[in-house]
Amino acid sequence: MSTPQLVVHRDKELMAQAAAARLITKIVDAQAARGSASIVLTGGRNGNGVLAALAAAPARDAIDWSRLDLWWGDERYLPEGDPERNVTQARAALLDAVPLDPKRVHAMPASDGPYATGGSAGDGVDTAAAAYAAELAAAAGPEDHGPVPTFDVLMLGVGPDTHVASLFPELPGVRETERTVVGVHGAPKPPPTRISLTLPAIRAAREVWLLAAGEDKAEAAAIALSGAGEIQAPAAGARGRARTLWLLDSAAASRLPRDLYPPASP
Repeated sequence: MSTPQLVVHRDKELMAQAAAARLITKIVDAQAARGSASIVLTGGRNGNGVLAALAAAPARDAIDWSRLDLWWGDERYLPEGDPERNVTQARAALLDAVPLDPKRVHAMPASDGPYATGGSAGDGVDTAAAAYAAELAAAAGPEDHGPVPTFDVLMLGVGPDTHVASLFPELPGVRETERTVVGVHGAPKPPPTRISLTLPAIRAAREVWLLAAGEDKAEAAAIALSGAGEIQAPAAGARGRARTLWLLDSAAASRLPRDLYPPASP
């Protein structure tokens, strides 16, 4: 796995704008090289901030949106259209404003979808997770050498407790070594029932970008970048095959030794 690189921006707004510009370049380059691109989106304030910045960027028109596959790193297991679902927020921030191919927008299942059992949300989430894993496997080609596509960029927000996607410290999901998608039960952050990619799926990406902005993320960034184990600090285990990029604002980087990591190249 790749060694983490850091890029520190003055504030969260500049971080979002720079990340959006970086993402446009990666998508355009991937489409030029292979005909299409595959991106994994993240929710939360920083993930949605990047999508909003992308929506406002004139260069967004350089992307061929019809040749872009979108996946999600995790999802809250709530009804379709619920405002707390990551896909609902992504549609509001960007997706409804660009000409995507609906068949290439791979939202994670909702709690009132085909895997709902009529009981509690936890009854159907494991089946829903397995269905998403099957969708990923179907999209993977021989060149991917595994059960998920080789994503061009996989973005992750970093929680104050170092969680990424819905992989929380010490919970079973972060210990998973075989499955690519799991149902999450009893998450410490509401709602408690979720769907999440696992670390093996995350590590299939060419590049993993971890987004952290704000003082409440400073300790998490310091812990994850200090050599902590991935069971205790899931963000420490999120690495890309070719590149692992931490995109931070100055507040989130405030507890990091300035000379610990070299700056990342553009």
